[in-house]
Amino acid sequence: MKLLNPKTEKYEHLDEKSRNLMLKTIEFFENKGKLKVLDDDHNRVWYGDFIEFVKKEKAFSILMTPQGYGEKDSRWDSNRIMAFNEILGFYGLCYWYTWQVSMLGLGPIWLSKNEELKNKTVKLLEDGEIFAFGLSEKEHGADLIGSEMNLIKNGDGTYKATGRKFYIGNGNKAAIVSTFGKVKDTGEFVFFAVNSQHKNYKLIQNIVTSQNYVAEFELEDYPITDKEIISIGREAWDASLATIAFCKFNLGWGSVGIATHGFYESINHASKRKLFNQYVTEFAHIKQLFMESYTRLIAMRMFSYRATDYMRTASKTDRRYLLFNPMEKMKVTMQGEEVITNLWNIIAAKGLNKDTYFEMAIRDIQMLPRLEGTVHVNMILIMRFMQNYFFKPDNTLPVIPQIHSLTDDTFLFNQGATTKGFEKIQFHDYSIAYNTYNTPNLNIFKTQIESFKQLLEHAGPDKTQKVDIDFMLTMGEMFTLVAYGQLILEQAKLTNTKEEMVDQIFDFMIRDFSKYSTQLYSKPSSTKEQQEHALKILHKPILNQERFDKIYNEDILSLVDKYEMNR
Repeated sequence: MKLLNPKTEKYEHLDEKSRNLMLKTIEFFENKGKLKVLDDDHNRVWYGDFIEFVKKEKAFSILMTPQGYGEKDSRWDSNRIMAFNEILGFYGLCYWYTWQVSMLGLGPIWLSKNEELKNKTVKLLEDGEIFAFGLSEKEHGADLIGSEMNLIKNGDGTYKATGRKFYIGNGNKAAIVSTFGKVKDTGEFVFFAVNSQHKNYKLIQNIVTSQNYVAEFELEDYPITDKEIISIGREAWDASLATIAFCKFNLGWGSVGIATHGFYESINHASKRKLFNQYVTEFAHIKQLFMESYTRLIAMRMFSYRATDYMRTASKTDRRYLLFNPMEKMKVTMQGEEVITNLWNIIAAKGLNKDTYFEMAIRDIQMLPRLEGTVHVNMILIMRFMQNYFFKPDNTLPVIPQIHSLTDDTFLFNQGATTKGFEKIQFHDYSIAYNTYNTPNLNIFKTQIESFKQLLEHAGPDKTQKVDIDFMLTMGEMFTLVAYGQLILEQAKLTNTKEEMVDQIFDFMIRDFSKYSTQLYSKPSSTKEQQEHALKILHKPILNQERFDKIYNEDILSLVDKYEMNR
């Protein structure tokens, strides 16, 4: 597994049409150049040139129209969707953001039974339009139950919509804003379609100070007919959650893209800077920071590829992706933050220079763990799987191969009630993946897993601790490490990753497990028995200087000057 290098990447795992689209997208940004990208960022220029590119190449249409609705090459193929995510994150989060919120806006439409609206949406996509997801409100955030957007019946089969929405990306230009609210006289949840250019759509303000337009808007007696009703009742509720479930997966890949570009800038700068008669890349602590950043970034990418396979193969009888999706959003984005922080500690003041991509990365990488549900919300979701994951494995589930098929990920639009049945979702025995490699650090990590499992079995959280979010978040972090490592190992096996790289990755995994065990030990509410188990989890990785030096020289230093964005 390697890092994305836009100047050499050939996207051989994609079909020709998809491959050409990725390469054209890279060409667009490289032709625009880094200084123009940065200048647009500093001056908060609306990214109309990118939207024109999308229109010309029909990029959103090809990538975000399910098979059977658009042109023959259109399909909802997560393989190429994630490749596009990584590219957009690599060049600038604002470009990723307009794509992300368009996907959110499209989700309820593709999940609905309104075929007339779907066909209208196909045409709008082909015309290069963008979309928005009208869910959040100023006073309620994403609390759907508290929504104050009202759809009022007129008595003749039509409606009028009244209310405000807040934090709505693309809210200034969206051809369709999929808007969530309630039917006033019945209290039923409803999604309906509005146009941001309609006279009854009042654009109040952009609530952020960036290139993005994140709108506050108000509907004033906006006319709605059955043609604009996307879904109603339970279907509207499920559509909101299902859309967020598959769209939040994009955030991890966006974080991978940002951190990768930041890595190239950092290694290029450090390799040329000489201090105290020594190149920065020769200092011991800098080597450790680069190793930490590189292995965490490689692990992010490995997990993300493997989690994509699980999403593409999801079905009514195999919903393992519902664990890996929130992990992609929560775990991968937090790892991205850690990578950028480490790299910033290497390049220091250089990271704030106005001519660096890094200056944007510092700001943008922090957004991703905090979008589409906070880290805490996603961790609470993840915790619901812990019992089955550790204690009720189901090895009759299919072994998932790498999925490169040119097909629609149809189950994403046929999920049904995504808020039900989490306790019934089962997983393969995680030890199968952990036994595919036999390395010193991996074996220590397996010991830590067993100690954690013993903690859960013999000193698990009591009733009081289970409602103590602070306590449970630490437990969740420890569980997440195990599932994270499982998918990294599965991807390593599929891609013939060398044992030394696997062992180096589990160097930081051991330290992370030890960090969380120390936190658990120190919690005010942890019991003496829990503290004793926590101490058993505490371990130190095995240092192998030969392995470290080999990876540092052959994998990390070999990236010096391998990529720099056109100016």
